[in-house]
Amino acid sequence: MANLKEVRNRITSVTSTQQITSAMKMVSAAKLRRAQDAIVSLRPYANKLNEILQHLVLITDSSQAVYSGTRDVQIVLLVAITSNRGLCGAFNSNVIRRIKALASGKYKDRKVSVLAIGKKADDAFKGTELHVIGTDLPKRLHRLFDDLSYDNITPVAESIMENYVIGQFDKVEIIYNEFKNAAVQNLVTEQYLPVLPPEETGEATGMVHDYIFEPSKEEIVEELVPRSLKIQLYRAILESYAAEHGARMTAMHKATENASDMLKELRISYNKARQASITNELIEIVSGADALRN
Repeated sequence: MANLKEVRNRITSVTSTQQITSAMKMVSAAKLRRAQDAIVSLRPYANKLNEILQHLVLITDSSQAVYSGTRDVQIVLLVAITSNRGLCGAFNSNVIRRIKALASGKYKDRKVSVLAIGKKADDAFKGTELHVIGTDLPKRLHRLFDDLSYDNITPVAESIMENYVIGQFDKVEIIYNEFKNAAVQNLVTEQYLPVLPPEETGEATGMVHDYIFEPSKEEIVEELVPRSLKIQLYRAILESYAAEHGARMTAMHKATENASDMLKELRISYNKARQASITNELIEIVSGADALRN
């Protein structure tokens, strides 16, 4: 059995860790509230805009549809959205594993590049053959989380679109964690470019969406499609940001509970060791008294 000093040191260490995890849980809970409000308010607008974008693909001439159509996929860009910090469970590792699985499975015979948004993805793929090298895509994108706004994300989306248009990439996919609630995050692989037409399901099959264009259809398409793509990237990053704080809050809550359970066991061990020590001292005193009497 460990001596009293070792047990006391462990109790002090676990108590300190419990205070840290509890504080991190409260910080993440406060940040989660703001992030949740942001994504919940943006999601309906982004989804409707994406729906309109998909229907525009169906009625737009192929000569105007620079962001849609089919290509012979040879070069794929995977946009990995992770966090800058850890201590959030499997939040980051799920994204990294999914990208490695896509690179070694679905796109095994293609050239795959990874654009990392977040330090964890950047650290995972830096120095590997998947890291984006020799392109004009922006670097150090972990700084986006310092001031997460639409204006700061717009240049990133524009750069991805420009590289797609000139043919540097034939397909772009975004891998991120979608926020569902504080305890659940869904790992999503979403095709960003080319823009996919809407899925025909149920009563929507064969439905024709008739839009009235003002001014001209060409001007609307030229303005609306890039804006919708920028909104989609912004939404994905906001989803990941909210999911990150939800995952961290859950992880820190579990860590705090585990620390409480560990403290209970350590205090029981400490009391047992203390009682054993007192019993030994009493035995020594009684034995010494008996020896003196004899």
